[in-house]
Amino acid sequence: MFQPPEKVKSILGEFERDWFIAGGWAIDLFLGRQTRPHDDVEIAIFRQDQLALQKVLRDWNLQKAADGKLSEWKSGVFLELPVHAIHCFNENQDFSFFEVLLNESENGVWQYRRNRQIIKPLSEIYLTNDSGIRFLCPEIVLLYKSKNPRAKDEQDFRAAFDFLSRESRIWLKNALAITDANHDWLSVL
Repeated sequence: MFQPPEKVKSILGEFERDWFIAGGWAIDLFLGRQTRPHDDVEIAIFRQDQLALQKVLRDWNLQKAADGKLSEWKSGVFLELPVHAIHCFNENQDFSFFEVLLNESENGVWQYRRNRQIIKPLSEIYLTNDSGIRFLCPEIVLLYKSKNPRAKDEQDFRAAFDFLSRESRIWLKNALAITDANHDWLSVL
C-alpha cells in the first residue's frame, strides 16, 4: 500500500540523518491508508543535513528549485533560503524521482520557514508507522499545505481533520492564526 515511501526508505538507507515523509503521503501514513493518488513523494530533512544527503545521492541528478526553475545543485554547495526544495532524478532506478524539502531547525526546535515564530520541539514533529517509516506529523503537513491550498490539499485537510488530536488541532489553529488570520480552515478548527 505504501510502496513509494518504502522505496524512498530503501534509497535513503545510507543517509544517517533524520528524514521524514512529507506532503500527501505523510497524511496517508498518518491515516494508515491511501486516500488519493499521489504525483510524487516528498521528504523533509533538516537544512544542515543537505550535504550529507548530497553524498548519499551522488549518483542522482540533483536539481535545486528556485524562482520556479530547476538548476543543477553543484557538489558541495550549501543551499540557503529562499531555496528549500531539491528535485532528485535517477533514470537508472525503478523509482526515479522524489523531492526533498529543506526544513529549518535550531537548538532542538523545528521552525516553520515561512514564519520562524511557529515552532515545535524536534521530538514532536514526526510519527512512525509500523514499517518504521517516519513522517511529518499531520499538523505540520497541513500548515505547509495551507498556503494557497489546491484541491488535493483541501482533500488532505478533510481526510485528516477528524483524526487530529485536540493538541494537533490547537497547534494548527494557532499557527494559521499567525500566518493567515482569515484562512478558511480556521472556522473548521
